Amino acid sequence: MSQVQTAETDSQRVSRAVIDAVAAVEGIRPTELAPPLYDVVDPDALDKVFAGRSSLGKVVFNYNSYEVTVDADGHVAIKDYSG
Repeated sequence: MSQVQTAETDSQRVSRAVIDAVAAVEGIRPTELAPPLYDVVDPDALDKVFAGRSSLGKVVFNYNSYEVTVDADGHVAIKDYSG
């Protein structure tokens, strides 16, 4: 199991941070991810949940062989369970 964590910047949406983090773990370009993120979770809804920066909590979902955790502070953690 490996883990990569990236900080989401003010100029980057949370959904984009997720895409970039998963692509980094896989060693591919973000445009090469399959399936696309929107097949797993609604990117607009994900961005809205964390838009205010006063949000509390986290969102956890599975994407490919990864567990993706997005915290209220904008950090994205990717855990690889593929072995």
